[in-house]
Amino acid sequence: MANARALDKRRKSIRNIRKITRTMELIATARFKKAMDRATAATDYTARITRLVGDLAASGLEVSHPLLEGRTEVNNVATLVLTANRGLCGGYNGNVLRQAIRQRQEWQDQNKNLALDVSGKRGISGFKFRNISVEDTYTQFDDQPAFEEVEKIAEGYLEDYASGKIDRLDVVYTQFKTVARQETVVETLLPLGSLIDEEGSEEGASGSSESLYEFVPSPESILEEVVPMSFKVKLFKCFLDAAVSEQIARMVAMKSATENASDMIRNLSQTYNRARQSQITGEIMEVIGGVEALQG
Repeated sequence: MANARALDKRRKSIRNIRKITRTMELIATARFKKAMDRATAATDYTARITRLVGDLAASGLEVSHPLLEGRTEVNNVATLVLTANRGLCGGYNGNVLRQAIRQRQEWQDQNKNLALDVSGKRGISGFKFRNISVEDTYTQFDDQPAFEEVEKIAEGYLEDYASGKIDRLDVVYTQFKTVARQETVVETLLPLGSLIDEEGSEEGASGSSESLYEFVPSPESILEEVVPMSFKVKLFKCFLDAAVSEQIARMVAMKSATENASDMIRNLSQTYNRARQSQITGEIMEVIGGVEALQG
């Protein structure tokens, strides 16, 4: 049987680990609530501005915008992968990396030129470990990404798309649907027409195809302002979803770790008690044997 002192030392070590995982669980819970509030607020705004762009495009007027029009031939593809800067969040980073690698392989099979951008230290190290080259990396985003920082990245993609450097932009991230459900997805953000089609399909037949807007000063000037903003907001929403999904994953992982630590402490306590009882019994038997020897 194991030594009682060693068991007690191990039990104390696991108790210290349980304190750490419990603390991390509480921190992740607090951060999750803040991140979820931001993501929920952005969801309505993103849906509304996307619907507005769709209404403008379907207003019956002969207006168009380059970001709404898909390329006849897609040769250059940019993929942005959103991961976390830290681990200890279950399979969050691994799921995103696997999805990104599958998507990369699909484009390579089609002989497309792929530019891979990664946000998050875990994603950067993951691709480096697999010897996959990465174009641009970002490590400044955490549980509360700032719109100003995302806007800089968005403007770079807009310039590349307008100049023909890229023909399509995909974002691989974990989409936040509910507290109990997050899904790793590949979403096409450029051209914006795909997003508008999805929004329109969600509206269904109940929505009217006519748009009752009065354009001041002109539909062209409004599109010129609203369409790029729609893309920036949608990209920002991807970062927010990734942030809240990361905190949920960490919260669940740390809760599971805390429960497992409690189970280990319970089992070790039982083993320790048996070892201690056996040790005490052995010591008593030695004393009795010594007394008998003296009396004999």
